[in-house]
Formats: sequence, C-alpha cells, structure tokens
Amino acid sequence: MADNNSISAVRNVCVTFDSGNRIILEDVSLDVAPNEILAILGPSGCGKSTLVRVMVGLIRPTKGEVLAHGQPLEGLHPGIALVFQNFGLFPWLTVRQNVEMALSGLDVQPEEAQERVVRCIDTVGLGGHQDAFPKELSGGMKQRVGIARALARAPELLCMDEPFSALDVFTAESLRSEIYNLWIARSGPTDRLRPPSSLKSIIMITHLIEEAVFLADRIVIMGTMPGHIRQILPNTLPHPRDYQSAEFLKMVQQIHCIIVTEHMPDEPAAEAVPTGQLPTMEPIPPVELGQVFGLLEIVQDHNGRVDVFTLEKLTDVEFGHTLAVVMAGEMLDFLDTPKEMVLLTELGRRFLHQDAAGRQAILREQMLKLDLFRFIVLRLERAPQKQLPKEIVEEDLVMRLLTRDVEPLFNTIVEWGRSSELFGYAPTTETLYLAEPES
Repeated sequence: MADNNSISAVRNVCVTFDSGNRIILEDVSLDVAPNEILAILGPSGCGKSTLVRVMVGLIRPTKGEVLAHGQPLEGLHPGIALVFQNFGLFPWLTVRQNVEMALSGLDVQPEEAQERVVRCIDTVGLGGHQDAFPKELSGGMKQRVGIARALARAPELLCMDEPFSALDVFTAESLRSEIYNLWIARSGPTDRLRPPSSLKSIIMITHLIEEAVFLADRIVIMGTMPGHIRQILPNTLPHPRDYQSAEFLKMVQQIHCIIVTEHMPDEPAAEAVPTGQLPTMEPIPPVELGQVFGLLEIVQDHNGRVDVFTLEKLTDVEFGHTLAVVMAGEMLDFLDTPKEMVLLTELGRRFLHQDAAGRQAILREQMLKLDLFRFIVLRLERAPQKQLPKEIVEEDLVMRLLTRDVEPLFNTIVEWGRSSELFGYAPTTETLYLAEPES
C-alpha cells in the first residue's frame, strides 16, 4: 500500500491502446509527496502526459492501481488542477470570466469566489487585464490566465503539462521564474501574492533538463519503447538556484548522461533467434535524412568530434530529437558515439566530400546493411508486380519490430527509401513499389 501522505500514487501501472497492440506505459510506480515539485522528464513519446493523466484519473490504466492519499482513486482526483501547453481559454470570455470558470461545481460562497478570482489574477500579474479577451493577450499572458484559473480551484496538486513549450524563450524563462518565486513564497510572509494555502505539490512535465533542475525537488527520468521510469533523482541544490553554478551544471550533466545511455547504449552482441520465432528488426528513428546530413556538417565543423552537451547547445530542437538524429547517423555508420562523444567516422567524412550522386550511392549501400530495409526490399521483390499496400507493410512491421507505433515509422521509412531510391511510394493508392535506381 502507498503511504497515506502521498497525494497521488500509481502502482505497477500499464497503459495500452489499440486493443493492447500499442504499449504506452509498462510497470510504472510513482508517488507524489506533499511539499514538493516533481518533474517528469523525458523525450517525446515516452508517456509523460499519459502518466499524469492516469495519476489524476483522466485515464484508467489497463493494469495496476491508482491511489489518492493511500485509497483507490475513483473518478477524478478531487484535489487537482491542470495547466496545459495550449492555454485552453474560452475566447468569448474575459480574463475574469475564464478564471471564474474554475469555480464551477465548487461549493464556494459568491463573496469568497470573487475574492479568490481577484487574488489569483493579481498573483499572476494580470491585475489590469481582468476585462480583456484572450485575443487581446500575448502568449505569455494567456498562459498566466491558465495558471490563475488552475490556482482558483485551490488545488492541493497542480499539474503542469509542458506549460511553457508554446512560448518564446524569453517569455518562457520569465514565467518559469515566476512559478519558482511563487513556490518559494509559500513559506514566506503572508501577502496577497502567495498561492492558495491548499497547494501542497506541483507535477511539472518537461523535456528540458535545465527546467527540471531549476524547479524540481525530485526528477523522474523516463525511457521509451514502452514508457517506463529509468531513474528518480533527488534534487538537493539549495535555493535560490543559479543556472550557471557549478553544482547546477554538474546535475544537468549527470542527467544528460542518463538520457544518453537510454538513447545511445552500447550495442549488445546479436542473439540467435529461437526456431519458430520471427526475427526482430531495429526500428529507425523518426527523423529526416536531411537532418542527419546537417548534423554531419556540424560535427565536421567541430573537427569531427563534439560532445552531446555541446551539441545540445548548438541545436535549437528538443534534446531527445537531437539524440534521435545522432542515432540515425550512427545506424548508417556515419557517426560513432563512445560515451557522451559524437565522432564523424571515416565513411562519414567520405560521404560529405561526395557530390549528390556519390552521396546517394553511399546512402543506398548503407541502408541495405540495415535489416529493416533489406527486409522491405526483399518483400517487394517477391510481391506481385513488385508492389505492396501500406497496410501489408505495416502488418509485417508490427510482427517484427520492437515498437508498436508503426505510423510515424512507416512515414520515415518512405522518406528514407525515396531519398536513396531504394523504393517509391504512391500516396494516392498508399502503395509501396520497387524502383530501380537511375543510371
């Protein structure tokens, strides 16, 4: 049983979609303790949002149990409020009216409700905009309304699902600091800018390591395929936290290393496939080949050697996606990844010095070394008229791959196959066909 002090907890939770064919979460256990900010960190597709929705009762798990204060959760958790990345405001309502919507269904006297709405609007710095409509507000101001609306419910647990990802970097940093200051103010002197006294904890979903280290007391690092908890790290950095302090940077580097081992593990020795079982194939990352080629250029510009920490600073994309591009380059033998380093291989250098035809020849040769593409080409060679419907290819992939998320993988396969002229794809008929390379 969970500790009765836990605001929310899950035990051995599994979540599957598509009649069990798509595994989102597998055997996840987690508690949210009082008086903490819990950050859930991981790449896109690892099930972060699904996990939080299970914890608050929006999604019922396929297996496992969900608890609130140690008791089985029935329906929605009574003490939660949610803040989403897309704001979720009613465009026909003013700021005040949007915040008032949070009180629907609550047993709150009109006078208390009015005072609470005003206080929450003031808390997020929108005191002069009560009568403004969402179309009159900037992105940062809209998210402030969303936060005020969540606080107006006087929740004990505030759940924030990547609340700053839709904002520009400057606005995001401003709001991040305001949330941090509001949380710290809970133990400070009483004033009207403090969050509701009922607020005990915050769950923050993020894919940014620095954001997690800056805000959280505990950091949950999730892995993918399927979603699972890799590690939970306590964050004992003292307040106020400084992005540039040695201790802060050390913890960021530690988490980088944990994530890197998830996405770029040393390759194990191949295992024999038992008789009667279909051989499995490694899926390719859902990235465009143009991004892989751009990464090769970046690494070459750094003398063919760059660490992933520096690489993350050089790319303006999610770190998990950067690692996926690195994985793709490594699968094609253009890159090597010892520990946290990304190295340009001799083949990678040769590829960059070729013209378009030379690059395509090398790419084609390297792709045919991957089990996935060898399998598809062989299936097409044996198919009637050397053509296969998309649904047949996807069924084959489901039977032989370690992932069930086939749709984005199929789209990536088509893009890679077209670029190397291994095969073509007719979108109107959703048919894959074998294409001979041009001489």
